[in-house]
Amino acid sequence: MKVLHVEAGKHLYGGALQVVFLVRGLGAEGVDNVLAAPLGSAVAEAAAPHARVVQIEMGGDADVGMLGRLRRLIRAERPDVVHLHSRRGSDLWGGLAARLEGVPVVLSRRVDNPEPRAWVGLKYRLYDRVVTISEGIFRVLEAEGVPRTKLRCVPSSVDVEQYRPGRGERAWLEAEFGLAPDELAVGMAAQFIARKGHRTLLAALPAVLAAHPRTRFLIFGQGPLREAIENEARAAGLVDRVLFPGFRQDLPRVLPNLDLLVHPAEMEGLGVALLQAAACGLPIVAGRAGGIPEIVLPGVNGELIEPGDTAALARHLNTLLGDAALRARYGAAGREHVVARFSVAAMVRGNLQVYREIAAR
Repeated sequence: MKVLHVEAGKHLYGGALQVVFLVRGLGAEGVDNVLAAPLGSAVAEAAAPHARVVQIEMGGDADVGMLGRLRRLIRAERPDVVHLHSRRGSDLWGGLAARLEGVPVVLSRRVDNPEPRAWVGLKYRLYDRVVTISEGIFRVLEAEGVPRTKLRCVPSSVDVEQYRPGRGERAWLEAEFGLAPDELAVGMAAQFIARKGHRTLLAALPAVLAAHPRTRFLIFGQGPLREAIENEARAAGLVDRVLFPGFRQDLPRVLPNLDLLVHPAEMEGLGVALLQAAACGLPIVAGRAGGIPEIVLPGVNGELIEPGDTAALARHLNTLLGDAALRARYGAAGREHVVARFSVAAMVRGNLQVYREIAAR
């Protein structure tokens, strides 16, 4: 079987990272993978050992020329299936290109934000199957009118060998980020966009720091709101308690040495950073949004808040920061849960089954 994957994201996190996991796993199953990716993208470089990569111009939803470029690629490669992994124009133009060339097409849906119902009725006719990365997204699409027979849920995955607890490098973490040995370290790893809940965290911090003044918050990531969030933290007098280290390539080293992860998102398809943190044995406090409740089980491996509930966020953070035994118990349960449900092998098998369904037709 030959599969043409289309990923329009440039950076190697979230959905793009899942594409690399997928082509690596499919290659081990004998699938011939071709990846269409943006010029100079990180995903193109990372996927190169596992797929034949074709870098093309991808200019987003308004890039009508993407339709012709993808049609030419489909004609040249003659794949059995086209798998569209992202938005940014690849979903629309990729779906049209596959339809016009008569090739079965799968769309991966990674976000839970609703779309206009009339648009859903038109757009989702393009796809033979829609793979949702969480049950939460499955329910959103079904409620918007996408036929249940067209939907398949295949959860995103985490490399549990790369992300694992017990690296024993707390001294390295302290030196790297300027932490004192007696300080607790709380992490957040997310794009700086409104729905990730950075402002909810900032609003909760005064109550948390009043109870646990020897706590530092490391907020990793990049995005359009980063400067604004940093300015708000500075204006609130939090600059010495909150660090903004930017986007890090070494999270497998960083995460196991933190004490806790926080992710007060208002919308979230699933949350790859949550999978990574749980695989590293971290307890998690997160927003009850999208697919997050499929990862964070209240009272088992973390706690959930209603989006925007700063009081609940502060309360749960204070409870966990004050109880090392509870953090350890939640962390061990989180690792067990992720290994059982969110392995790379399970994600690869699920997608391969979808390909077989539509290729057989």
